[in-house]
Amino acid sequence: MKREKFPWKTEYGFVEPGITAEGVRIYPFDPAFPVHVSFLTASGHRLVRMNRHEFFEVMYIFSGATQIQIRSHHFQLNKGDVVVIGPDIYHHLLHKPHTEVKLISLNFQPEIIRGGDADGDEGGYLSPFLSQSPQFPHVIPGKGDLSHKVFEFILKVHQELPARTAFQRLAVKTYLKGLLLLLLRHFANHLRSRRAVDRQQRHLQRLQPLFQFLDGHYGEHIEVADAAHLCAMSSSHFMRFFKNTIGQPFRGYLSSLRIAKAQFMLSEGEASIAEISQVVGFCSQSYFGEMFRDLSGMTPRAYRQRFRAKV
Repeated sequence: MKREKFPWKTEYGFVEPGITAEGVRIYPFDPAFPVHVSFLTASGHRLVRMNRHEFFEVMYIFSGATQIQIRSHHFQLNKGDVVVIGPDIYHHLLHKPHTEVKLISLNFQPEIIRGGDADGDEGGYLSPFLSQSPQFPHVIPGKGDLSHKVFEFILKVHQELPARTAFQRLAVKTYLKGLLLLLLRHFANHLRSRRAVDRQQRHLQRLQPLFQFLDGHYGEHIEVADAAHLCAMSSSHFMRFFKNTIGQPFRGYLSSLRIAKAQFMLSEGEASIAEISQVVGFCSQSYFGEMFRDLSGMTPRAYRQRFRAKV
């Protein structure tokens, strides 16, 4: 496939609508064969929130430069870099307002590799995704040969999709295993047991009552004490626990959720800016404008003018 023929689409339009109030990203996989490669163009004016997903992701920076936040850590990304992200790890890209970045993302569900045997030899390919502690080095620099080899495997997978025949499905699995073997060798010194993943899942479970509440009540007045009570924690413990688990303070997470909802309403609806600010939970329109500008790099009015009916 020629590079100029890549099917680019906006990161915001493809990613943000699929993120729930819990921050879980729902991916539009083919349920019969859950592997997909997306070609995304990203810019700084459209907020994509911190999110996590149950699938596994390998991201290649095709052009431009940006940062990614994974948990509470920030990594600089440049052309050619590769990012490896396992399940249930909160992350998002941090773009400067006037820059454009193109990235290619390979996403797949683990059953593609291990079938029904989670503990078999096939599952070993997935070790770099299932042992990502907070100290895991998620980024592979683009200066060496490894990132280019990963990129070539991603393109080979893409060229076989949608995998409608048995041969195409076999080809996808073969290319995917080749890519995973490269990652397994590269991260050999960082592999641990599944304890880090299991611990993260237990911590997320403790926050479930709060996430369920936010899904329908994000526009209401919510104090830290209210959120802590939902999780049966003291306020001080909750604030530490939330930031360590998500990688972002609770107030910042709530503000991002509200601004993301406001972005959608500004680009798709007819409500006034004053009405939108109240609906998403800001009692002051001026504070809403200030927060919106901090997170998107532009005012709500400018955002509406630029992105109305665009995704």
